[in-house]
Amino acid sequence: MDALYLIGRAILGLYFLYSGANHFRMREGMVGYSKSMGVPAPELAVPATGLMLLFGGISLLLGLWTVAGAAVLIIFLIPTAVLMHKFWGVADAMMAANQKAHFLKNIALASALLALLAAHELLTATTNAKAPFSITP
Repeated sequence: MDALYLIGRAILGLYFLYSGANHFRMREGMVGYSKSMGVPAPELAVPATGLMLLFGGISLLLGLWTVAGAAVLIIFLIPTAVLMHKFWGVADAMMAANQKAHFLKNIALASALLALLAAHELLTATTNAKAPFSITP
């Protein structure tokens, strides 16, 4: 189980690192899309959420502050699903299906992070690792 936990945590970490980097690489397009979705201060929101994704990704990948990193990612994913991927009420069927896929992806990722937190708690309890910044399996 320890190896599966480490592999899963690393893959999730890499996914969020990639997503966070995209917030900076594709900043202009993301700011425009955020504006179109009514996000307040998108010029600040895009890099701020990019930093959240980078922090969470590094946290998961390295096993440093894993609980804090997962919590930051969950705090990003749920509002993003609701604010940015409003599939309900979208007239175009293709666009609605696309938004629904992204909405469900964000909810699934948040759920995976909750499962990761549960596994982290179980593994931490069995290894007696208490430091929040320790590298734990």
